[in-house]
Amino acid sequence: MSNYVERISVQYHNFSQGADPLIDSWPLMQTPTPILTISGLYLLFVLWIGPRWMEHRKPFELRHTLIAYNAAQVVISTAFCLTPFFTGLFGQYMSMSCGEPMAGAGKELQMTVWNGAWMYLLLKIVELLDTVFFVLRKKQNQVSFLHVYHHTIMVLFTWFYLKYIPGTQAAFIGVLNSFVHIFMYTYYLLAALGPQTPKEKKAWDQKYLFWKRYLTTLQLLQFGIMLCYFVLINSMQCQVPRALTYFFVSNITIFLFLFINFYRQAYRKRPVKKE
Repeated sequence: MSNYVERISVQYHNFSQGADPLIDSWPLMQTPTPILTISGLYLLFVLWIGPRWMEHRKPFELRHTLIAYNAAQVVISTAFCLTPFFTGLFGQYMSMSCGEPMAGAGKELQMTVWNGAWMYLLLKIVELLDTVFFVLRKKQNQVSFLHVYHHTIMVLFTWFYLKYIPGTQAAFIGVLNSFVHIFMYTYYLLAALGPQTPKEKKAWDQKYLFWKRYLTTLQLLQFGIMLCYFVLINSMQCQVPRALTYFFVSNITIFLFLFINFYRQAYRKRPVKKE
């Protein structure tokens, strides 16, 4: 029994050692326990505790909270997109060959990517509030498998990437995702700013939220670009870890399937019933 416990202890210790001791010293990064705890509590609340707690309660309005939250998300996502350009790191990133060692300016770029990835991880954790707000507003129909899976896997993957394989290749994925989130949270912000009465809300939606279908198309285009990107960097013989490639490609494929299925259900033309 003692040998078995010792073996588990050694395996956990090895699993706790990441790609760099500096990253391991950052908050949430020393062991997988904190991030697994956060993900587990999120799933427990949005799928079980939250719906039961709200069952006999009136939905929270949260209008002002949603306006502030979505506006902050737009600003933060914009900052993530613009930072590589204003710091000059975009040119360094694009000009660096796949096999080039991280030296000089490369090390500076790597540190910037690491710091950005850690802040991106914090952002993914904050975005779990999207689902919490749905539950508190009794919008449980919007807590779909696609929604919950997407939020959970993004938190876990970002942590896994930063912990074990913090290369520069995945930085493009984070910037692209932030670009899409600018439009997504702008849509949510406009929805939160709209009137509450059904008649006025319908007019508001027709005037300012008519582009929801195009937002879903943009999300689908995002996943297509991600797949093409990984094909490109692998064809250029970039030294991308196989675990990263397999994980990305498999999950992007899953996202594509789920979003295409959502698109068909939400926007397909329904036959007009004849009287």
